[in-house]
Amino acid sequence: VQLQASGGGLVQPGGSLRLSCVISGLTSDYYTITWFRQAPGKEREGVSYIGHRRTFYAESVKGRFAISRDNAKNTVYLQMNSVKPDDTAVYFCAARRGFDMISSSWRQQEQYEYWGQGTQVTVSS
Repeated sequence: VQLQASGGGLVQPGGSLRLSCVISGLTSDYYTITWFRQAPGKEREGVSYIGHRRTFYAESVKGRFAISRDNAKNTVYLQMNSVKPDDTAVYFCAARRGFDMISSSWRQQEQYEYWGQGTQVTVSS
């Protein structure tokens, strides 16, 4: 199983960026994906989750970020709009086999079996 995250880069405050996570080695209808991020000196945190029927977002990104999946391409996207300097971090995608998670558990890193390598997002003018 491999997860390949891409799409990071330098973006100005207020701008947009779309991250992609390509999943190989898993059947598309049997995994859920979460985007995590880790800023310098901070703990890794859950940003957004997409399951089979549910999506979750961290409060800090609600209304600005949108997660989606294209099962035909085995790819999950994170559309980042109205970005802020606080969004600067390395973004990781993580996969978990099975059914939808619940709101109290999707942020728990130990729940995820597979991780991508991370892509750097820098928000700066």
